[in-house]
Amino acid sequence: MNTAFLYSPRFLEHDNGPNHPERPQRLEAIVSAIKDVGLWDSLDHRAFEPACEVDLWTCHTQAHIERVKALASDGGGYLDGDTYVSPVSFEVATLAVGAAREAVRAVMTGEVKNAFVAARPPGHHAESGSDARSPWGFCLFNTVAIAARIAQRDFGAKRVAILDFDVHHGNGTQEIFYSDPSVLFVSLHQSPLFPHTGVTAQRGEGAGMDKTVNFPLPPGSSGAVYHRVWGQVGARVRDFKPDLILLSAGYDAHEDDPLGGMKLTADDYGALVFDAKSWAEELCDGKLVAILEGGYNLDALASSVVMTLGVMNGQFLNELH
Repeated sequence: MNTAFLYSPRFLEHDNGPNHPERPQRLEAIVSAIKDVGLWDSLDHRAFEPACEVDLWTCHTQAHIERVKALASDGGGYLDGDTYVSPVSFEVATLAVGAAREAVRAVMTGEVKNAFVAARPPGHHAESGSDARSPWGFCLFNTVAIAARIAQRDFGAKRVAILDFDVHHGNGTQEIFYSDPSVLFVSLHQSPLFPHTGVTAQRGEGAGMDKTVNFPLPPGSSGAVYHRVWGQVGARVRDFKPDLILLSAGYDAHEDDPLGGMKLTADDYGALVFDAKSWAEELCDGKLVAILEGGYNLDALASSVVMTLGVMNGQFLNELH
């Protein structure tokens, strides 16, 4: 079984406007790099359909969904200063969720060993909408959170771990699962930085206490710092014993990224993913799904995703360990 790679040219149609860092060229760079290094033909390229609203309801209020849908239907516009909805953005965002749904289905049923979802828009800043907050931070629907709920709803996963190494804190994912003991959410992120959440004191509430774990890291943190903290993450994951591990795979902690101030390299990302894959193999028969979040320097993003896929597909392991 190979690693599944879920991508559609339709993901290029979501338009944030000129000079926006979250642009279609991000995915074009990824696809080009995968082909250049000879990985493309070794991946399992799977078809998928858009998510249904019943899938979106697992994590979002109807008001949240309608806000995105109505703005798209009206020709588009800004949800906030950074987050734009174009006329096709609702369709593209639901297709991104559909890609994650298919990735979860294929992994949970054993059709593939693991999967990478190369979709946009990203999702981890999208909150439930229960307090009338807008979708924001370039995100419309929380793809990784919905993927977790689909794994539980449709495929019997009792516990899901979401590990987020995007340079920005996944505030939306945290909010959605803050009181839920069935989902472990762990975030390594730069602090201070947008969205200015994710302090260590935010640990969950009620039955979900200690199922939210934040590691705010100072600007300039190196791969060595990340790997030390990642060891602590592994201990939490082993204690939790998930049935599926999801990665909010953001690559904007790369040393060349314009929106972050961290010092990771593509090799560092490969090492993080290698460990996550090892935990999945130890705890849940290798069930691992990575979902693209940030990463805005095209070369850094592409090389980091190539390293991620090489590790997931078992092709670069000797270079790392």
